[in-house]
Amino acid sequence: MPHIRTVIIDDERLARQRIRRMLSDAPGFAVDGEFENSEEGLAYLESNPADLLFLDIQMPGLDGFGLLDALPPERTPMVIFVTAYDEYALRAFEVHAFDYLLKPFDQSRFEKTIERARKQLASEERNSEKLLTLLNEFRQRNQEPARFAIKTPGRLFFVRQEDIDWMEAADNYVSLHVGPDTHLIRETMNALEQRLDSHRFLRIHRSTIVNADRIKELRPWFHGEYIVLLKDGTELTLSRTYRERILSLLGN
Repeated sequence: MPHIRTVIIDDERLARQRIRRMLSDAPGFAVDGEFENSEEGLAYLESNPADLLFLDIQMPGLDGFGLLDALPPERTPMVIFVTAYDEYALRAFEVHAFDYLLKPFDQSRFEKTIERARKQLASEERNSEKLLTLLNEFRQRNQEPARFAIKTPGRLFFVRQEDIDWMEAADNYVSLHVGPDTHLIRETMNALEQRLDSHRFLRIHRSTIVNADRIKELRPWFHGEYIVLLKDGTELTLSRTYRERILSLLGN
């Protein structure tokens, strides 16, 4: 990645300055946002991508855990908690924090943490690039498209497989997302998957199948999962289980 987009949220000005100063000696890190409360930090993160977040826990108003609860999963960066209280450590790792820096921490401890973070983020970036490369190769394998018959009151029309962006399970039905339109068909995901062009469609979650040609970007998330960003801005989840299956499939 060109630089590691970093955000600092801490109600103590000196604490923010210290983290920024330490990061200035670490190549590759760029502080894109610095906030003294969670509300301002949340507003920023909801509309701006970030790779790494240094987050205090006890702050006036919304605390650090509250910020993470309110932040959409696809907007959640790698989190390093920075706090003077050790009693929150267990809860911090329950919300998948990367590290927990207990104030006052020294330069050596800080450097070890950010070096681990750098390696982890680089590894996730390489995995994303590898998967996107495989997906691009996968898109080149085309077969003749089949069609789905859509029945509505007084009307019967057909939707070509190649026109479908993605599909999601809805009880005993499946929703076909075709541009701005959604069509419901009575089918299970497993049965539908057998009818689909296996050279075009990928199952990325137990309840989601996506047209590989619609995938624009993959963003690493927690525990080996990815956010799948489609060309129209739709965000889906690629679960770890299906990621391994897809890598195996595309690697053949």
